[in-house]
Amino acid sequence: MISLTDICMKPLGQDCATQSVLQYFKMDPKNFDDFGGVEHVKYCFQHYTSTESCMSAFKGPLDPSTALGGFSGNNYSEASAFVVTYPVNNAVDREGNETKKAVAWEKAFVQLAKDELLPMVQSKNLTLAFSSESSIEEELKRESTADAITIVISYLVMFAYISLTLGDTPHLSSFYISSKVLLGLSGVVLVMLSVLGSVGFFSAIGVKSTLIIMEVIPFLVLAVGVDNMCILVHAVKRQQLELPLETRISNALVEVGPSITLASLSEVLAFAVGSFIPMPACRVFSMFAALAVLLDFLLQITAFVALIVFDFLRAEDKRVDCIPCLKLSSSYADSDKGIGQRKPGLLARYMKEVHATILSLWGVKIAVISLFVAFTLASIALCTRIEPGLEQKIVLPRDSYLQGYFNNISEHLRIGPPLYFVVKNYNYSSESRQTNQLCSISQCDSNSLLNEISRASLIPQSSYIAKPAASWLDDFLVWISPEAFGCCRKFTNGSYCPPDDQPPCCPSGQSSCGSAGVCKDCTTCFHHSDLLKDRPSTIQFKEKLPWFLNALPSASCAKGGHGAYTNSVDLKGYENGIVQASSFRTYHTPLNRQIDYVNSMRAAREFSSRVSDSLQMEIFPYSVFYMYFEQYLDIWRTALINLAIAIGAVFVVCLITTCSFWSSAIILLVLTMIVVDLMGVMAILKIQLNAVSVVNLVMAVGIAVEFCVHITHAFSVSSGDKNQRMKEALGTMGASVFSGITLTKLVGVIVLCFSRTEVFVVYYFQMYLALVLLGFLHGLVFLPVVLSVFGPPSRCMLVERQEERPSVSSL
Repeated sequence: MISLTDICMKPLGQDCATQSVLQYFKMDPKNFDDFGGVEHVKYCFQHYTSTESCMSAFKGPLDPSTALGGFSGNNYSEASAFVVTYPVNNAVDREGNETKKAVAWEKAFVQLAKDELLPMVQSKNLTLAFSSESSIEEELKRESTADAITIVISYLVMFAYISLTLGDTPHLSSFYISSKVLLGLSGVVLVMLSVLGSVGFFSAIGVKSTLIIMEVIPFLVLAVGVDNMCILVHAVKRQQLELPLETRISNALVEVGPSITLASLSEVLAFAVGSFIPMPACRVFSMFAALAVLLDFLLQITAFVALIVFDFLRAEDKRVDCIPCLKLSSSYADSDKGIGQRKPGLLARYMKEVHATILSLWGVKIAVISLFVAFTLASIALCTRIEPGLEQKIVLPRDSYLQGYFNNISEHLRIGPPLYFVVKNYNYSSESRQTNQLCSISQCDSNSLLNEISRASLIPQSSYIAKPAASWLDDFLVWISPEAFGCCRKFTNGSYCPPDDQPPCCPSGQSSCGSAGVCKDCTTCFHHSDLLKDRPSTIQFKEKLPWFLNALPSASCAKGGHGAYTNSVDLKGYENGIVQASSFRTYHTPLNRQIDYVNSMRAAREFSSRVSDSLQMEIFPYSVFYMYFEQYLDIWRTALINLAIAIGAVFVVCLITTCSFWSSAIILLVLTMIVVDLMGVMAILKIQLNAVSVVNLVMAVGIAVEFCVHITHAFSVSSGDKNQRMKEALGTMGASVFSGITLTKLVGVIVLCFSRTEVFVVYYFQMYLALVLLGFLHGLVFLPVVLSVFGPPSRCMLVERQEERPSVSSL
């Protein structure tokens, strides 16, 4: 059995440091009337540090701003909410039972709150919101299983579409033969094998996978893989049926192999270079994605080509799809005359005869270029509105009890997280000036650390510091001063003598103690003549600091450091005149939005840097949320570097592979526009910049390559004028790109809008939908127009001229 007293923080070693307004009544409801009820509470709001009756059960003062909410300024009586906090000790040793005890108690607490406290509170027309330190982790575990069905359905829908799009135009009589369900399934299996191969390889070398990887990479590889599958199958279908199957396969690979290789290598290099980025989520994603895309490419140009051969042999032998051992009779098969004909599909004819014809009109070209350039310029302006962060409410399931907790916290809480300014290597020797450079009492420097913190707290809007810092150094200097005659005292033998109201001076259980007992001969530690300008010498400081940190506060001396500063000073090696680390605690202002957390951290760091430079001391800030939000200080820089490297890698691969600077520059332009426009859509939809969205942006580069490279390659190997070549490119590749990647992704992404978790709807449904639509519009509308106006010269011209010369000479 574990109770709260087993795991709670006990600063003075007896009672839990529960932060509740009931502490003004010593956590005993019976004291409510005896102490004076509400009037006593109002009195304690103003005198919580000085009056004995207002001291908590754990013998420490209770700041009303930590126990009340919904008030303005210091008008605590206007509070509309109680805030109760049970501080629990964090065990450094995760392998021990201490952490398990705390987690077990927290689970029981959450269950109690759900089953008993919530109904009880609601029956009184009140609201209750609650959370524990392990709550977010537990809710995220629940979330990861909640949307598993949605993801599976999404993949099944994509697989169904792939099977249909690979087959011929369905005819009822020949559907069993012309469909390519088995080929589509085989292609999806190859995609899954490439993902498993990547995850398996990196797991074997000790790189851990993340939730982002398991959700994003299958989508990415499926998008890339399906596109290549469609392009390969459609290329084989376009070949003349009179040719042997091996020749058709060979010609198809000659036709589309270069663009598939170019696209895949571009993506592999773009992701591989991203693996050098310092942000772990982006680095690990890039590593997994690069290997998965590479494996997928290798499997598709080897295993999938072999599968295409088997499937076409099956169809030509009139064997039923999915049951190839079942062969239709020749009379039944021959009854359908259209089974062996390879006319261009409806989509291919639309692309060549309608879509390309419309884009060939000069008025349309000017309008398309103007609109796309205008939207890109607008997106550049909108990008500045994207805020860094990741709202916790979005990540959690919509039905989570933490949704109400976060809403109440932002609405009612009037104090922010504790903020610690940590000073390293404080030299307390009498020869050093550092004591006066830190403290804030008399004779301290005006620009000392604590005075600067006090000044910063006067402008909380920009400093995000709510109040002056609690200072162990100030209290220590007051504690040893001769004026505080009840504090630093010693027996005649020189050992520490506690105040008169503490044992052994006052035996436990005795209500009143005089000065006639054991401690009647105790004297103050120092006279004024013992101190140099009211400051202790090096030896005096070294000797009395442990006394102070072990001294219990009491009515005789409220400045005792035990409890308040037990963990504020690292005494390791302090005998050498240097305190290696010590902290001064204050609070941030209430932080309601993600941008507030980021800005408060940035402000604290700038403040510490300025004061460190001024005092020539090493000072840094710390708050519990910094480790999560540090990534957002440089998230823009990380994102831009990652995207620049990815797009640059694509450009280099295109340049090396195509040997055409002009083609590579056009691909670079369209890629950049897609990414910029996607960031513009992020700003419009108020999608924040974080590890998930940066991964999505890097992935966008990989998918955008598919929209650009195939059309550009088909354009460069076509003959005729630029309009004719644009029509030819759309006729051969437009249908494959549209059906292979746009529609496949579209049907898969639309399923995600039914997700129970907001993070899927925002970062996967909305961002993926925007990416697919932008890729489609740029790849099949803007890119053909740009190629028809600014496209590179055809590679076929040289071949044609070489073929023409012999024919002329023979005439």
